[in-house]
Amino acid sequence: MSRLLYTIVLFALPVIVAAFHWHWLFAVLAVIALLVWRQVLVLGALGRRPAGAELELETLLPSHFSEKGRWTLDRLGVPYDERRMGGVIGVFFRGRTVPMLTVQTGRTRSSLCESSAILRFLYGRYLADPDVDTAWLEPTAERLEWEHRIDRYGVSQQVWIYHFLLKDPSLCKAAWGADSPGLPAWQRWAIKLLYPLLEGVVRRGFDPSPENYRKAVKRTEALLASTEELLVDGRKSLLSGDTSDFVDLTLASLSAFWLEPPEFAAGAYEVERIPREQQPEGLIADAMRWRENYPATTAHLERLYREERMTMS
Repeated sequence: MSRLLYTIVLFALPVIVAAFHWHWLFAVLAVIALLVWRQVLVLGALGRRPAGAELELETLLPSHFSEKGRWTLDRLGVPYDERRMGGVIGVFFRGRTVPMLTVQTGRTRSSLCESSAILRFLYGRYLADPDVDTAWLEPTAERLEWEHRIDRYGVSQQVWIYHFLLKDPSLCKAAWGADSPGLPAWQRWAIKLLYPLLEGVVRRGFDPSPENYRKAVKRTEALLASTEELLVDGRKSLLSGDTSDFVDLTLASLSAFWLEPPEFAAGAYEVERIPREQQPEGLIADAMRWRENYPATTAHLERLYREERMTMS
């Protein structure tokens, strides 16, 4: 709360100075006071005993990359706290669209972003822990190559879904969590009030134009064709025989937009799901085509969510 108040005052100060025509000396004193205030906050944080779990995962709504990090933590079975944010809030205020893992070590907090980097950290962090199974997280060359390909597919999925969502502001606001009880009230209001700015940020970041949409669909279908070729023999993992690994988890997480599994986030985001009857026809048509054209991949992903995701929450 103290940091939030500091941030509000920081942004409000130029407006106050201009509105009341402060003398430059008073403005300088106000800046010095803010610097002192910030230092007090920093030193106060160092002096407080850390609260909560060692790990905190900041997730974005909606985010299939966040699901990748969240599912990994759930499968490892290690304690962590989750802090939700509306997806575009992270883009607008922090310039990022990926989840962030914060690690509390003593009185020091360190953070890292990107789901793949989070998985590498978690593998190293728990590799020597006899109570935690990390074999499925081992970053072999083949697994890393596939993860890289699937991560690029995940970006294509973002272009694909925003091509449809940005055409319907009310639908897009709902997808971002404008009415989600799981988000703080200020974020819900920010999504509603700042929507034109947030939409512009997303358009600039993903460029979901008709041309890029067609490219995203092409890249999506190329990846699904590759997974279908491997999974058609009935195996339970793309690369690891009868035991799924982080490559399977990555594919399942990043396919959530078109797969729409009810077990997404272990069912915690059910209230934020967009009903089928409200979805754009083109989005539904693409998802149905992928289900029909890639049945082995679809069955594999649905099995992972059904048999593994709900048991790891």
